[in-house]
Amino acid sequence: MREFTAAAVQVAPRPGPLSAASIKENTDHALAWTTRCVESTGAELVVLPETVTTGFTPAMSAEELWDLVDAIPGGRSDAFRERARELGVHLVWGQYERGEERGTVYNSAVLAGPDGEILGVYRKTHPFAGEKREHGGWVTPGDSVTVADTALGRIGMVICFDGDYPELCRVQAVRGAEVICRPSALLRSADLWELTCRARAYDNHVYVIGANATGSDPAGVLYFGNSMIVSPGAEVLAWGSSHEGWVSARLDPRRALGSLTPGSSVPQRFDHLADRNLDLIHRYAEDLARPAKTAFPHG
Repeated sequence: MREFTAAAVQVAPRPGPLSAASIKENTDHALAWTTRCVESTGAELVVLPETVTTGFTPAMSAEELWDLVDAIPGGRSDAFRERARELGVHLVWGQYERGEERGTVYNSAVLAGPDGEILGVYRKTHPFAGEKREHGGWVTPGDSVTVADTALGRIGMVICFDGDYPELCRVQAVRGAEVICRPSALLRSADLWELTCRARAYDNHVYVIGANATGSDPAGVLYFGNSMIVSPGAEVLAWGSSHEGWVSARLDPRRALGSLTPGSSVPQRFDHLADRNLDLIHRYAEDLARPAKTAFPHG
């Protein structure tokens, strides 16, 4: 990984019912903010929120949503690719992706390079409660991880609720991810957002760039922004408010783990990846893959 500036841009979906016209408005709005961010910060990696072209809760069936969204590449994804090429940046955005059969919709994150080519597509593997189609929602889960080689470094992607699952980011880190992008439309509290972004960065000694939506989506659900960039030592390098806008930070691999705590003269001597007890992991690998549930009542 080389040193570069990264940014997380948070925008609000356009008001009103979801339609082809509102998807175009959302796309144009997100791209305008992307351009403003790059012109102001010089960012070489920009991350936009989850489902930025539609808003997270579409207030319609999976079949109706399928009719409105596009396959990747194609449709509105091409506008993001073209903007990445025009600006000469790496761009990550979230969108609903049309699957092979009507009603199969993926919640996807896409990474385009500065030439406009798609470097990776990740489909959300842990849909949030109510989002999963088999539970009455509209999303079909993905089944793989994505880590892309780029000119900046190795970049992984997770989406919102995925960040609650340590194993997913760990697999990406083991596969060499140095930066994990987390497009989000988080429906819980700001402290859980901070907790999980910082924990996944610290667990795996990776930079985490969390871009969270703000405003309200077609179903009237509200989002709180607070986009953040976290260092591999869990230090929050940039932290947004609830307004539309961006946060940016310089990612410097030489300083990522330089001291035990930010600004301390005490060096950090441990490595969460190298120091894993692999014998223990192998011994209990079946337990990690075994079905389980909490012992506590919940809704």
